[in-house]
Amino acid sequence: MAAFPWHARSRNYVSESEVYKLESVPLDFGDYHPLKPITVTESKTKKMSRKGSTSSTSSSSSSSMIDPLSSVLDGTDPLSLFAAAADPVSTNAAMDSTRKKRDKDDSSAVGSDFEPWSSKRSEILARYTTTEKLSINSNIMSFVGKTTAPGSAVSEKVRTRLEELDDLEEGSQKELLNLTQQDYMNRIEELNQSLKDAWSSDQKVKALKIVIQCSKLLSDTTVIQFYPSKFVLITDILDTFGKLVYERILSMCMDNRASLPDNFSPESVNDTAKETCLNWFFKIASIRELIPRFYVEAAILKCNKFLSKMGISECLPRLTSMIRGIGDPLVAVYARAYLCRVGMEVAPQLKESLNKNFFDFLLTFKQIHGDTVQNQLVAQCVEIPLYLTLYSPAIDWILQCIAYRAPEVSRCGATGNVTLSFPFKNHFECIA
Repeated sequence: MAAFPWHARSRNYVSESEVYKLESVPLDFGDYHPLKPITVTESKTKKMSRKGSTSSTSSSSSSSMIDPLSSVLDGTDPLSLFAAAADPVSTNAAMDSTRKKRDKDDSSAVGSDFEPWSSKRSEILARYTTTEKLSINSNIMSFVGKTTAPGSAVSEKVRTRLEELDDLEEGSQKELLNLTQQDYMNRIEELNQSLKDAWSSDQKVKALKIVIQCSKLLSDTTVIQFYPSKFVLITDILDTFGKLVYERILSMCMDNRASLPDNFSPESVNDTAKETCLNWFFKIASIRELIPRFYVEAAILKCNKFLSKMGISECLPRLTSMIRGIGDPLVAVYARAYLCRVGMEVAPQLKESLNKNFFDFLLTFKQIHGDTVQNQLVAQCVEIPLYLTLYSPAIDWILQCIAYRAPEVSRCGATGNVTLSFPFKNHFECIA
């Protein structure tokens, strides 16, 4: 039997590909949704038969395939139903309200979880005491019980104010010596009351003079172990002055209204109030000594709200830089603590300036090993361990301000990152 060899049939793959290729169906993405029921359409195809056989065509009509996800959802999409049922106007309003509330909570005043300065005040006064005799500028005490009626004529009033300002800068610097701690505290309280009396009798220049002279006392460290208590007493006067100035300008904004809202804008402040506010800042800017100029401006920091929305955020970095001009590290650290105090009251969300305050302190702390501080400690017979404890209230307050509502990622343990050479290193738990 003869064998016939088998030969493979020749193929034209290009033509077959064209024949069997499915027809493309355009998709309208406007109606497209991933969870909609899927409809599959089969296109007409042409079957090729072997040689000698007849060709035939077959077609199938469009059929709807069952989607398991759609069958479970009964052909409905919960997200689509929710979007269709929601009112877009009310939804946007609710989102805006939530956003505004969140922003207000973030930038509002500190909450009850923040320990106020008033709770630390009595503790500092009780801890930092002295049996040594204290001194106070007799030029300051001349204000106590002294009230003068303002001149009736405008020229007389201007002349009186100019003379007072000249005395303010060139006045006597005699000291009232041999005061006990209690006597010193009584004198400071008398000055605080004299400030209020001068303000109520419309003697604004006298009030400013009292505050400036009291601020100068914070540069005196002759009885160094009493300095934290002195800081508490003097800043009480500064706080009183800042409150009086703010309320005075606020009362000038009322016009025909009952009062300004808490979140008022500078645009709602009248020109008279703005001019008065600028006048106060110009007077303070004319103070020649650094320490009183810093403290008095910091005391009325809140008044920047009357002038500009960005006033406080612009003043805080400048005041922080001013502290670098204070040579005594103990005086400087308490100036930083006071700036943190007023900063937390008016703009607790501005953490950058608070952090800068702390880092400036770390960079300048090595000044305690300088000749100026060492000679001062030797003259007062104060040992380094006792001297270092004087920093504790200021550092504790600065760190509390920095750590308040700070993100966890900004905190780190100081023992593993910074080598500290002073006894209150346990306080350093937050370096942001």
